[in-house]
Parts: sequence; structure tokens; C-alpha cells
Amino acid sequence: MFDLAARRQRVEDQTERTQAPGFWDDQETAQETLKALARDRKYLEPWDRLHQRLEDIGVLLELAEEADDEETEREAEAELGAGESLLDQLEIAAMLGGPYDDHDAIIELAVGAGGNDASDWTEMLLRMYLRWAERHGFGTELLEVSEGEEAGLRSATVKISGTNAYGLLRGEGGVHRLVRISPFDSNARRQTSFAGVVVIPDVADEIDVDIDEQFLRVDTYRSSGAGGQHVNKTDSAVRLTYQPPGFDKPLVVSCQNERSQHKNRTSAMSVLKAKIYEIMQRQQAERLEDLRGKVEEFAWGNQIRNYVLHPYRMVKDLRTEVETGDTDGVLDGDLDRFVEAYLRQTAGEHQ
Repeated sequence: MFDLAARRQRVEDQTERTQAPGFWDDQETAQETLKALARDRKYLEPWDRLHQRLEDIGVLLELAEEADDEETEREAEAELGAGESLLDQLEIAAMLGGPYDDHDAIIELAVGAGGNDASDWTEMLLRMYLRWAERHGFGTELLEVSEGEEAGLRSATVKISGTNAYGLLRGEGGVHRLVRISPFDSNARRQTSFAGVVVIPDVADEIDVDIDEQFLRVDTYRSSGAGGQHVNKTDSAVRLTYQPPGFDKPLVVSCQNERSQHKNRTSAMSVLKAKIYEIMQRQQAERLEDLRGKVEEFAWGNQIRNYVLHPYRMVKDLRTEVETGDTDGVLDGDLDRFVEAYLRQTAGEHQ
């Protein structure tokens, strides 16, 4: 995990490859090489910064000792504090050694119990994860959105792309519970709502999954609903339904974010392959909980985290006991305290 020399050599080799004639002849391979290069560089960056900071601290301490200079001592102490922050980042990186932790993540959200409030809550969660990704400089691609009957969303699927996206987000899978005064209740009564989150790694380009076309139904339709802020209204949305022998129920995947039907089908097939691979893993090695998290009924008693906006304000994770009163910050994507606590609690389980 910490073989920095091997990583540096890999960066050197990949960099040489990108400069070689004909590098772009195979566009797909070139893109994968650049992606791997960026991942390795990002992994090494905090180590390089820490190494440089430790050297700087050593120089400052020598100067302070020689000159008996309090100001230089304070500067060295400030550098030590920054070094501790870097160590915290490296501690988190050390916990991301699972087989899929460095992959992009696919997040599926689904409405649970609670009517219109639950649909609204599902949309709030989607925004929360999009804001989290934005804070981390990660890319996002909204693959599917199904709108609620009167408000919010019934479901959504979003791909989050960035170094360790899946490793950081895998602990978000489960049931999320919201308590607040309902904006849909004329009597302003308190309402409890639920939404389910599933997180899977994007492994479609790396796995060999055979999809038997005779059991695959492809439907095309037009995006509809009032969510113009989310999707382009086109006639190219694609829905895949797949149920080969041995599947208890069909797998259904939709994609409507592109104007091109071909691109939507490609994206939907990627998600379908990831779902099939997940089932294969469960059947072969009973590893579903490692990849996706146990999916319970999206209702009372199964939640992993409570978001209370009334009668007090608190977000509390029921697995790690981490809590905060900064509900606005959390709903605006400030999730790192929960992400890091879950990684520390489960360190070693995904290695």
C-alpha cells in the first residue's frame, strides 16, 4: 500500500508512454493511462508535501536553536500543525486499500416511506452528494432522474468520478431519515421521511460480464416531468430490463442525461454490468455487503443516519455515533466527518 518508490516508477513509466509517438492511436487506452497517471500523482502529492514540510520544519528548528529566535520557533510550530493535517489526510488514504476503493462511484437514490416529503428528501440527498463531490473537485454525471408525483424525486442515479470516490462513499449506503416540519402540510405538522442510498463501484470497464441479449429488453422514451433543472428533455432516454434464468427479479436501469440515444444506452449498460457483477460477487463469495452495503426496507428502524431539523437541529450517524448540529452544512455537502468516522470504524474490513 505504501510502496511509494513503485508508485513513482509507475508515474515515470506512464509519463513516458504519454509522450511516445502514436499514444493517441488507441483513444480508449490513452484515456485509461491518463486516468491512472492522474490517480497515482494525486496519491503521491500529500506524501511529497509532507516530506517537504518535514524538511522545512527541520531547517526552522535548527535556525531557532542557533539564533534563540522565538518567532522562528512559532513558525516551526505552525508548520508542525500543517504537517499534522497532512498526516490526517494520509491516514484516510491508508484506509482506502480495498479492491475497488480507488474506483469511481455510482450512487442510486430511491424514495422511501413518507409521501411527498420523502420525494423531496430524495432530491435533497441528491443535492447533498453533488455538493460533496463539488467540494472535493470530483466530476459528476447524472445518469437517471425519475420525478415524484407532486414534488421531489422518486429515484436518481449519479456517477461520481474522482480518486477514491467509491472508497470514500461506500459508507453512505443505507437508509437516511429526515425529521422536519413538512412544507407540504398546511397544518405545519412534523413529518418523518425516508430515502434509500446504494453505492456501488464503477467496474464496467474492468470486468467480463456476458449479457445475453435474448433476456434483455431495451425501451426508449422521452424524459418527462417538471425537473428541467436536472435533465435535457429529449426522445433518447433508454431503459434496460434484464432477467436471465436464475434472477429472482429483473434488473432495471434507466439513463436519460444525454441527447444521444447511443450514449444513454452505453451509460445504462455500464450500470447494468456493475449491477450484474455485484450479483455475481454475492453468489460466488457473499460479498454484497462489502460492495453495496446491506439494503434494508427504506423505512423506520433501518436507518444509518438521522437528520433532525425540528424540534432541534442534529445530524447523527447511528453506526459511528458521530453527530453535529450543523445541519445546513451537512445538507450542503459537508460529509467528511461522517465519511472519515466510518472509514476508521471499518478499517481493515475492506482491505
